[in-house]
Amino acid sequence: MKLRNAAVFFILVPTLTPALDPLSTSVLMGSAAVAWQLLSSQSWLKCSLLECCNMKDTLNFSVIKMDLDRKVFGQHLAIQIVLRALSANMHSKRPRKPLVMSFHGWTGTGKSFVSSIIAENLYRLNIPRRKFVHHFSTVLHFPHLSHTHLYKEQLQNWIRGNVSACPRSLFIFAEMDQMPHGLIDSIMPFLGYHEEIDGVYYGKAIFIFLNNAGGDKITEIALDYWRSLKRREDIPVKKLQSLLSEEIFRNRNSGFFHSQLIQKNLIDYFIPFLPLEYKHVRQCVREELRVQGHPEDEDLIAEIALAMTDYPSEERLYSSKGCKTVASRVALSI
Repeated sequence: MKLRNAAVFFILVPTLTPALDPLSTSVLMGSAAVAWQLLSSQSWLKCSLLECCNMKDTLNFSVIKMDLDRKVFGQHLAIQIVLRALSANMHSKRPRKPLVMSFHGWTGTGKSFVSSIIAENLYRLNIPRRKFVHHFSTVLHFPHLSHTHLYKEQLQNWIRGNVSACPRSLFIFAEMDQMPHGLIDSIMPFLGYHEEIDGVYYGKAIFIFLNNAGGDKITEIALDYWRSLKRREDIPVKKLQSLLSEEIFRNRNSGFFHSQLIQKNLIDYFIPFLPLEYKHVRQCVREELRVQGHPEDEDLIAEIALAMTDYPSEERLYSSKGCKTVASRVALSI
């Protein structure tokens, strides 16, 4: 219908402009062509200027790697796994299933930050990012346990509708440790190995779960390595991922308690976010000073980082809040 209307429009334009000189007619025709391209939902011109969903089958991995390396501190394991996972999904013309990642670690270690960097690199403009990146807060969107059945239906409809409109949709679920039991299992059909479900293809969608559950186990392992004089960089990823899947499956406060998503191996990557040490908090403070437009002050950086490094009580090796309160501490200290 749109193409037929366009054809009629371009046929009629010359007949409607007999009094115009050739230059004016050419300008009018050119303007009409540009207008039609901008009005068309998936035109090459509109997508090149404004970003469309169907243009996001590639990702600039050098840029996203630079963003992660420059902005995220102390999370070499998480960065490696995230880049590997995104690369495998993006390089497949038709992935067999959606990419499903579960981020685990203490608060302030960078889980939300990494998910936002992924979203920003997937859709670099704010308008398409608001259309194709969907954030769910358990406290905000699923606050009442008695409404869990209704939430399940709403969640299924929301995902189905948005993936229908944009196969390369990104769904981020925060506060998974407060998710009502069984709610997340309602999206299980969309995460499996299906060619299509009711005519909708889900293989290009990306799902990210943010979870504080498992953070204590990650910290325990990191602390054991430190006490054994081993580097945190040498912690084996496979060991952590295996322990995480077992931990959150048994943990009533994980959002994945006895979840079918784990039983059926639908979560592709359990990604550990290590606790942040003094040196990492220093990096956070230094970056925050830059963001707030202040000069570097080594004494202030050391003061804030030392005050935040509080766990365990004897060694004071890690920040129990990560870098969560760095921005407010910097603002109060200037």
